[in-house]
This record gives sequence, structure tokens and C-alpha cells, in this order.
Amino acid sequence: MSAHHVVKINLPGGYVSAGDLHEMLVIAEQAGAVDVRFGNRQQLYFTVEADRLDDMEADMLRDGIDYELDADEYPNIMSSYVCDSIFTQEGWLREGVYRDIFDMFRHKPRLKINIVDRHQTFVPFFSGNFNFISSDVSNYWYWYIRYPKSSWFYCWPSLIYSDDIPLVSKAAEEVILKNKNLFYDVAEVSDQHFYDELLKQIDIPAQAITEPLLLPDFYLPYYEGFNKYTNKYWLGIYRRKELFSLSFLKDVCRLCIQTRVGQIYTTPWKSVIIKDIGMALRNDWGMILDKHRLNVRHASNELNWQIEDLSDEGLALKQQLVRDYEEADLRTYRLSFVIKTRPKTGLMGAIIIKKQSNNAFEIMHTLNFNPNSKEYISHKKNVERADLSSELIALCHTYYSLLLQDVKAIATVPEEQQQPQNLQQTVYECRFCKTVYDSAYGDTDGGIPAGTEFAALKDDYSCPVCESPKQAFELVARSW
Repeated sequence: MSAHHVVKINLPGGYVSAGDLHEMLVIAEQAGAVDVRFGNRQQLYFTVEADRLDDMEADMLRDGIDYELDADEYPNIMSSYVCDSIFTQEGWLREGVYRDIFDMFRHKPRLKINIVDRHQTFVPFFSGNFNFISSDVSNYWYWYIRYPKSSWFYCWPSLIYSDDIPLVSKAAEEVILKNKNLFYDVAEVSDQHFYDELLKQIDIPAQAITEPLLLPDFYLPYYEGFNKYTNKYWLGIYRRKELFSLSFLKDVCRLCIQTRVGQIYTTPWKSVIIKDIGMALRNDWGMILDKHRLNVRHASNELNWQIEDLSDEGLALKQQLVRDYEEADLRTYRLSFVIKTRPKTGLMGAIIIKKQSNNAFEIMHTLNFNPNSKEYISHKKNVERADLSSELIALCHTYYSLLLQDVKAIATVPEEQQQPQNLQQTVYECRFCKTVYDSAYGDTDGGIPAGTEFAALKDDYSCPVCESPKQAFELVARSW
């Protein structure tokens, strides 16, 4: 049997013209592929048989298509461009700004870059190494650095101008990769040292941050099926096994070209979205779905999962858990889930199922169950696969109970005393891995019951994630 190789094609910003995608699909088909899949960084994958590799590489060279073979040295630039006009219409960030930024990149990034609108919750905020998040100031962005192979975050102390994003990214990448012993896969980083080193490489104008970044309440918009916006439709397509047949996607490209739909968008949820479908053309698109027998109305609790790319183990576990959720008839609205079978993958969600070295699992969740939060709370370790469903279902019930408690607490306050600002709480945070100790939860794995104040912990208490001593925890305020 012939060996197979994995081909990865980056689609910067998560979009591609119908004509360009059609060329890629034809090459994949000639190389023996029958389907393709999309990654959680909005890239394209397919497999090629070894005995057809030379012909495929010649075709790629002829058409000027950049690709990687069995590698991911150059991560795709990820963006919320897919959300424009369908999931958000707030703020100044529009199609032209996104495209101008993408066009200004003159280098192939080796670190992960996210360019996202802060008003949306469809595309993760902090899953990149360089996370540019729109501010209220037109054409200026917050810049959050997550050092590679680390959970250490640093917010650059000034806003970044749109035109400077490519240059700043290139210079910061060079600083990190030339000083891996200081900034790459290390437990602790000196933010001041990084700041000083970067300013030696590039002059970054200092646009003051006048307001801190406030994360929006999370909800995952339903991203399947026909959906109306303005005087047009958009169509979202998700595949349960992540596989999109070449014949289907080629039909999609041809209809896009015939009807002057310029672009096809990929999403971090491994689905595709087609915008700008004219009202009179809905039946034409429906015929394509009929021809290929495609279902476009999956249950919401199947659409809110992220798993690693090309992970058969993660995909199988997701399918098992989704079936169990269906059997339990469980509500998962406003929650998102991540399955991690490999270390340091960077995926983010409200509830994380992380495989341990002993093949059991740790269940974690973010502070206040917001997937864009950078603080993680360990719920339970050493959970056997057979017990995952019951533990996760119990955690979902806990989430909704806490949500109702918050609503009831606010409702008891007289209306004239209710404040519109975000709620705030004080917690203790490990300065090394950002794990939070919240007295409301305690540390059940460590034998510490809920309601135990931090001051009451024994002096030999250590972080349940990185094992740092009690003295490594700092008192911080968190808003939601």
C-alpha cells in the first residue's frame, strides 16, 4: 500500500477566492484525494499518495500555490473576517481593513497570529502567540503576546496601528526565535526584557491605552444552514467527520464563480461559510445540498466543540460525548468545549478535556466559563474515559446553577442601585501558570472543600497545575 503525506495550504485570514480554491481542489483530486478538511486555524488539509507526490508538487509550482508537506512550520494567520456583516456589525472593523492588513504581510509568520474583532465571540481571542484585538479607537488594536509553548500572557502597554501589525509581528517573532532560552517554552518570562529587546529592533508609536479590554459575554452563533442578512443569504456548512468531498466543494466553487460570489470563508470550527447569496439563488444552492445529500441542521451541542487538527482520537471522543449529551438531552448553550490529546496545542474553550500522561483525563474550565478568559480552574483530574460524560454533565449543571444564582443576586438589588458595569471578584492567581484559586470552588482534587478561604490554606499548599508554592499566588481582581 502506498504511503500518504499530509498537505497543508494556508488561507491567510480564513478566506479564499472561489477560483483559487477550485485550482487547489483539482490538484488534490489529481493527487488521489477524495476529500479535504479545514483546520482550527482556518487552513486547508488533504492527503496525497507517495507515488503521486512529484506530480502534485509540479502542479503546485505551476499554479504558484504555497504549501507544506507533513509540517506546520508556518501557522495560518487567523482572523474574524468571516464574522464581518453576519455575526457582528459593530465598531469600525470592516472588510477593507482586514484585507489591507493581510496584503501588507511580506513574510511567512512562524508564530501564530490572530486578528480579531472584540465585538464577536465566534473566533477565539487568545489562541495565537500574537493576538491583535480591535479597540474602540479606529484602526488601533490591543496586542496580547502569548509566548510560544507557554500560558504566559503579556499585554503590550500601548495600542498598535493597523498598518504596523505585519512589521511588529515580524520583529517580535525574530526577538523570540533568536532568544528561545528566554521566551520559548519556558516557565517564566521577563516581560520587561521582551519589551526592551523589541524596541531595539523597531520603533513602535506609543498610542495610549485609555480603556482596558473588556471581554464580551460568550455565545456561539449558530453557524450552519441558510441565514438571512440585509437582502441576501449566507450559508454555513459543517461536516460531522470534518471531511468535505472534493466533488461537493468543486460544485460550490463553480456556483460561486457563476453567480459572482467572490470568496469562501473557513472558520475555527472547521466549517465553511459562503456569503452574498442572492435571494433568487437560494434554490440553486439548495440543489447542491440535495445533490450531495448534505445535512445543514446539526444540533447546537454538536457545533460547540474544538479538537486538534488531524486527531482521530479527539474526533472519536467528541462523537462519543456528543452522543452521550444527546441521550441526556442536555443544554449546552453559551458553553464551548475543547478536547486536547496533545500537549500545548493552544486551543481555548470554556470547558477543557485534557488527556494526561497516564491516559486518563483532566477536566478544567475557565474563570466564569468564558472561553476567552486566560484563567483556568482544574475541576477534576484522573477521570477515566468511561466517566467523562457523567463528570461533564455534572459540570454543565454547575454552570447553569451558578448562572441562575448570579441572575437572582442581581434581581434582589433595587433597580436604581444596579450598576451597568461588569461584575468583579477578587481571586488568587498563580503568577507562573495563571491558574486561579477561587474560594467558591476550593480545590477538590487537593482535598480542599469549596468555601475555603486562601488564607486558611496550609503553608505547604502548591499550585495544582504547575506545583508552584503558595507564595506564588497573587491577589488579583477579575471582571466579567
